[in-house]
Amino acid sequence: MKTVVAIDSLKGSLSSLEAGEAIKSGILKAWSDADVKVCPLADGGEGTVEALTMGMGGELVKIFVTGPMKERAVCVYGYIQKSNTAVIEVAQSAGINLVPDSEKNPLKASSYGVGENIKKAVQRGARNFIIGLGGSVTNDCGTGMLEALGYKFLDSGGNLVEGNGRNLSKISDIDDSDKIKELDECVFEIACDVTNPLCGKNGASYVFGFQKGADDKTVKILDDGCRHFAQCVKKKYGIDNENMPGAGAAGGLGYCFSVFFKSKMKSGIDIVIKEIKLEDEIKNADYVVTGEGRLDFQTSMGKAPSGVTALAKKYGALVIGIAGCATDDALKCNDMGMDAFFAILQKPMTLEEAMCKKNAEKNIKNTSEQIFRLIKAVSEK
Repeated sequence: MKTVVAIDSLKGSLSSLEAGEAIKSGILKAWSDADVKVCPLADGGEGTVEALTMGMGGELVKIFVTGPMKERAVCVYGYIQKSNTAVIEVAQSAGINLVPDSEKNPLKASSYGVGENIKKAVQRGARNFIIGLGGSVTNDCGTGMLEALGYKFLDSGGNLVEGNGRNLSKISDIDDSDKIKELDECVFEIACDVTNPLCGKNGASYVFGFQKGADDKTVKILDDGCRHFAQCVKKKYGIDNENMPGAGAAGGLGYCFSVFFKSKMKSGIDIVIKEIKLEDEIKNADYVVTGEGRLDFQTSMGKAPSGVTALAKKYGALVIGIAGCATDDALKCNDMGMDAFFAILQKPMTLEEAMCKKNAEKNIKNTSEQIFRLIKAVSEK
């Protein structure tokens, strides 16, 4: 009996690997001779660096970068030497969780640290990049990132303009004469499941700006700035990607990568499944265990567990979902092919208690054990 465990992280509690190993421990307690393979999983957001780096046989590299509000930030990226590939999460250096709510300000926030991360990876030898766009606190169209990579932005008087949300409307020209030359040798895969354009009511500023600290007035300033910057880019390079699906991801970083880099936008889970060779593991699996912190209707709409479920069903495996909690509309997960799902809480407890790593590991292990005790008993009948 072969089981593949490919579960996303339980955010704020367990990483993908920690959750997977706890599930494996529970399965083996119920079925000691079971063949269990744990594959770290992510969909382009939190945990992508760890999942891809482990799955691709790379190493984690710790660096210091400039955070979104110019503070010093610790950043970890993955480097796979055999393919000269770097795996980077935008959230590590420009993430919404790096800034307290009281200090969030998308007019000031900069993606400069993302550029520093790319630059250091290039210096290490990386020429292929996988970039996860989720969880940014910036709305600067990637101008901060570009600034760190040698681009200069000038106002109508020829003065240098710092890359941030407030200054987008001041940019009159773009000077790329000092950009890092190695960028021309680099190829970027962009992990993104957002389809928003750059500007307008469905764009980066109006849809995501409020959670980054913007009010109504600020959102309009940001949206006008994004539109102005796109016009400058069109004038300079003749590229009009303002309405491209995904341009509005990560405060316009999706747009930036599409214009200034050799890049291709892909589904985050599709990239992870391909790079960790998950299909090879699932081909001969009898059971596949997947899940995330909370199963709900959004899970069935392209998130990591839905990608795993689709792949498992391709090969006829039984799919079991495990999550910290499940909402009423999580029944949509059954419709997409998940055979059954289970929430791991076994007694009443506070959210803080439930998210405690020790409790979460115990709960997920115990739930997995009971699920596979039942499976074993039925199979031996």
